[in-house]
Amino acid sequence: MNRRDFLKTAGLGVAASALAACASPATAESTDANSSDLPVLDWQMATSWSTGLDVLFGATQRFAERVSALTGGKFTITPRAGGELAKATEVLDVVSAGAVPIGHTASYYYIGKSWVMAFGTSLPFGLTASQQNAWLYYGGGLQLLQEYYAKKFNVIQFPAGNTSTQMGGWFRKQINTVADLQGLKMRIPGLGGQVMSALGVQVQNIPGGEIFQALETGAIDAAEWVGPYDDEKLGLHKATGFYYYPGWWEPGPTVELQINLDEWNKLPAPYQAAIQAAATEINVTMSAQYDAVNGEALERLLEGGVVLSAYSDEIMQAAEDKAFELYKAKAEEDAEFKDIYEQWIAFRERVSKWSFTNEFSLLKFMAK
Repeated sequence: MNRRDFLKTAGLGVAASALAACASPATAESTDANSSDLPVLDWQMATSWSTGLDVLFGATQRFAERVSALTGGKFTITPRAGGELAKATEVLDVVSAGAVPIGHTASYYYIGKSWVMAFGTSLPFGLTASQQNAWLYYGGGLQLLQEYYAKKFNVIQFPAGNTSTQMGGWFRKQINTVADLQGLKMRIPGLGGQVMSALGVQVQNIPGGEIFQALETGAIDAAEWVGPYDDEKLGLHKATGFYYYPGWWEPGPTVELQINLDEWNKLPAPYQAAIQAAATEINVTMSAQYDAVNGEALERLLEGGVVLSAYSDEIMQAAEDKAFELYKAKAEEDAEFKDIYEQWIAFRERVSKWSFTNEFSLLKFMAK
């Protein structure tokens, strides 16, 4: 089987095979995973997360536990915090080089290599978590990305978590107009950072564990991370008190497993199936966990004096206009971005019409 055929099988088959394995772990364990001729493997996993982030880092631990269980303890993976095996924003680099076999990170940390990397996480005004999964698993997105990663980085990736729609960040002062953004120093990665830069913000991309100190010392004026639960854990409310929503740059951001393709190809089929099953499981459960804990965390923040505000229509419209200007300009100059963008935007149009017809219309009514 050549690489393209293999990736097509891995990409299109992952949803069905992995979900089946998640639903029936006993069956997965019985498919020769305990065969005496299978190797005993111990992999180290580089991640972008501090251990205090119990949802993000905790997902990598649950992933490792599931892989071990599905392989009868023969395949163990040990997640390591950001900075231990690689800097939090350099996980892709060490996995691509083969220095570490597997990593867990957000692909949009690496848009400096290519804007294509944003599709694996989230684009501003893009897809919600459910829409993102629909695109990846059944809309052709995962196949496109796996082919690109293989060619560009010698890596295969799988969706392995989603935070659901994020918040719009923390600011030292109230932000009401586009003029209020001018000159602000803000921590924001991905294409959201590109949009903010186009709106006059001085953008920085620093790891999550360094955000609080940067805010506290005044090195930055604003920052975004994930949402109330994680932001509270990082203490961001202690450094600044104005909290904005929605996170228009991350409507449904995926985090992902990145595996060195040479190492992946060495794995027995039962071990590959275990990785796919465990990845799909945490991809689903992470968003569920965030949705369960963020509401209570937001209430605690508000009770503590945090000022919660929605972005103004002026800022939202300016950001949306600028985002799609940037996408169109990049597509004109970058054929690889264009190929995926055109497929992605067509899917976005279709799935958005469906979402507005059913789910969003119900939510709008219930919010009265």
